[in-house]
Amino acid sequence: MTATRTHLSEDLSRLSLKPGDLVMVHASLRAIGPVEGGADSVIGAILDTIGPDGTMVMVIGTDHSAREAVKHLPEAEQVEALKAQAPVDIRTAPADPEIGALAEAFRTTPGVIAGLHPDSRFAAIGPAAERIVRDIPLHDYLGPDSPLDRLCDKQGKILRLGADENTVTALHLAEYYAGVADKRRVRRWYHITDDAGSRVVHVDSLDDSDGIAAWDGDYFGDILNEFLASGKASFGRVGRARAELFSANDIVCFGSKWMTAHLNPKKRAS
Repeated sequence: MTATRTHLSEDLSRLSLKPGDLVMVHASLRAIGPVEGGADSVIGAILDTIGPDGTMVMVIGTDHSAREAVKHLPEAEQVEALKAQAPVDIRTAPADPEIGALAEAFRTTPGVIAGLHPDSRFAAIGPAAERIVRDIPLHDYLGPDSPLDRLCDKQGKILRLGADENTVTALHLAEYYAGVADKRRVRRWYHITDDAGSRVVHVDSLDDSDGIAAWDGDYFGDILNEFLASGKASFGRVGRARAELFSANDIVCFGSKWMTAHLNPKKRAS
């Protein structure tokens, strides 16, 4: 059966997504299944449900495939290699294809505002959109005063529609608040163009690819599963997808405590 925008909105309402909600979305179109109108209808159903007073947020990233091709080089060589490549215009660049087709569909939706960070672009539509995505820190862009921090400050929610269990971007904020010793950090270089012109810039942050500490597997999945078992989420189906809705603050607090308890060296050794 092919779902419609109306069907999806009804499913979302049953999940307790409400008018006026500020919600960050992680979704798999494949998991949702056939939808009349495709990605646009999925986005439309969410916007219908939260109404004109609500705000929808997504991570869209940037297609930095050129950077990926040189990131294995020593830092000085990496910078020179990037200078020889065409810069990425972060004002107009497509979403990172690894995030999924919904991210690019959302980026190009009329009225959506996309952030201009070289590494981690968020996009949003609604009354809180400007506050969520604009003027975020260049370094530690998923920490204090990041879109994630602002989402929590405004009592935002997280909606997962068939997303992988390690797809909970808000847990990167928890990494900043966790009491973990010797957190791993990374530096990445980008050749970008924006309103200030073209340049090569570096971005420093906690390691949001391999994690802030050694762990057997992906600890985001472990945290999510324990959090979902704690009774603080709503569950349902949206289309064919398993759906979960919960407070951003709740999972960040839960995740921070979990990391503090499990990721310190003495804990890992025991």
